[in-house]
Amino acid sequence: MEWTLLFIKEKDFINHVHHTIEKYGDRLESFDLKRFNKNIVDPIKLIFDKTVYRKSWEEIISNEIFRQRDKSNNNDIGYFHQYIFKYIANCEVPKTGWDVIYRNPDGITLPDGTVVHTIYVEMKNKHNTMNSSSGSKTFIKMQNQIINDRDCACFLVEAIAQKSQNIQWSTTVDKQKVGNNLIRRVSMDKFYELVTGQRDAFYQMCMILPAVIEEIVREMDDSIVPNDTVIEELKAHSETSAIKKKELAMTMAVYMLGFADYNGFSV
Repeated sequence: MEWTLLFIKEKDFINHVHHTIEKYGDRLESFDLKRFNKNIVDPIKLIFDKTVYRKSWEEIISNEIFRQRDKSNNNDIGYFHQYIFKYIANCEVPKTGWDVIYRNPDGITLPDGTVVHTIYVEMKNKHNTMNSSSGSKTFIKMQNQIINDRDCACFLVEAIAQKSQNIQWSTTVDKQKVGNNLIRRVSMDKFYELVTGQRDAFYQMCMILPAVIEEIVREMDDSIVPNDTVIEELKAHSETSAIKKKELAMTMAVYMLGFADYNGFSV
């Protein structure tokens, strides 16, 4: 594969993607029925979803397994978005305090022409992941930073922003609308552009990412490919049921995930 990213070395990018995949950890382990029902699934919801969406049991169970795996995966993707900046010039990923710090001795020009030499970054996966309380807390943190350091700006960088943007962040603190041009809300593409000097740097990264993931997964041990047995175990339970109709017997096997001790179900 020809390496086309100008702002990060091929070896560094591959290692970073590899580390991100490794952080999926036990979510790559196979699901058996015990693990599937560890927190007790809602059988009524599964029945509704299967019928309303006209899905098979195989599809519904597969979707539920995916949902359970996916609950924690946003943290892993947050790691990908944040720690890639370890490998980009003039960027630092500190252990505490800020997600990323970008310094440029030649100056960093903001949209209004203001020049600073440091940007402190809080990074979010998605634009709607902060409630008003956490938003206020983050804004106050940034406000304190620009008071103590007159040569900096603070960015709230969003991987999934509402649109491509680099705008003043205005929010509400103690019921008061507040804003400061040195405190900005920035989409990921605009942040990549700022730190790399390349307008489509984020796009170029996204274009090469699938092939890199595919290559790494292919080279990793086959054990990372889950072998889920939930549907087979449910079918086995349904086949031991006294209920003759196969569909109803399967439905009862699903009901037993949550209602095994309920009146009538344990008979």
